[in-house]
Amino acid sequence: MNQSIKEYIVSINSAIEQEDFGDKPQELYEPIRYIMSLGGKRMRPLLSLLSYQLYKDNIKEVIPASIAVEIFHNFTLMHDDIMDNAPLRRGQQTVHEKWNSPVAILSGDVMLVKAYQQLIANSPTEKLTEILEKFNRCAIEVCEGQQIDMNFEEQEQVQEADYIEMIRLKTAVLLGFSLEFGGILAMDNEADQALLYQMGVNAGIGFQLMDDLLDVYADQDKFGKQVGGDIIANKKTYLLIKANELAQGENSIKLHDWLKAQDFDNEEKVNAVKSIYDELHIKTLTEAKMNEYFEKAFTNLEDLDAPSEKKNIIKDFFNYLINREQ
Repeated sequence: MNQSIKEYIVSINSAIEQEDFGDKPQELYEPIRYIMSLGGKRMRPLLSLLSYQLYKDNIKEVIPASIAVEIFHNFTLMHDDIMDNAPLRRGQQTVHEKWNSPVAILSGDVMLVKAYQQLIANSPTEKLTEILEKFNRCAIEVCEGQQIDMNFEEQEQVQEADYIEMIRLKTAVLLGFSLEFGGILAMDNEADQALLYQMGVNAGIGFQLMDDLLDVYADQDKFGKQVGGDIIANKKTYLLIKANELAQGENSIKLHDWLKAQDFDNEEKVNAVKSIYDELHIKTLTEAKMNEYFEKAFTNLEDLDAPSEKKNIIKDFFNYLINREQ
């Protein structure tokens, strides 16, 4: 990883550690400090810094503003974990498990307010209306994506286009805003700001498709969570959607039976469904779709009116993430 990026991440983590999220009542604020301390890639504030550095060098001045997107991201995780009844987040207890769901809901609500406070306090006054309008759009779309994802749980069939739109909303638009935000803070070129947003959206869709793929085909030792978890849960990922679309005859019957099964051995189900995926070349199809979106993101990057050496830092970071995970 580029040395500048490592330094940015250290600066982001240092700023988060020094952030005063609140004190009393402790039960309200301790969960916020807890989830913010669990780490993660810090990709969203990092993307804001990376887009900012395309045009300006005084990176440290915008670190406080960039933390707003990390606070918002962790707010969504806290509430998503409640909805998913997830026991673990980054290998540690989720907030609703460590405390309880009412605490997690209330602490999450405060985090959303804190994200707005952070944006307002650290954005230029003349650009604040634009920033808030775009952040509001992003925040609403993330919620729309989460609701659509939950709706999918009740649907037998989901179309590919509907799935791509769901992950665009639930995951990708926040990466888009993060890059756009750094661009807005750095300059007034609306064409470049739009390209930064689209680059984040395209990369975000690519990374979610990669996550779908890794859930089935990752090395268990590297993955950090149970391989095949999406298969066990009948989660409608890109892989399952394509398999439902393409399966015929015996494969279609077997896939349908596994999706309907109530009592099964997890390993047996994962191996059986994975075998169907292999016969249908689902891995290859998913990789092609994933790379299609990554290529779109790299094209957006090339089209930016910024120095090549600065753009290469972002390109190298994306390539690092793509190659590290595969």
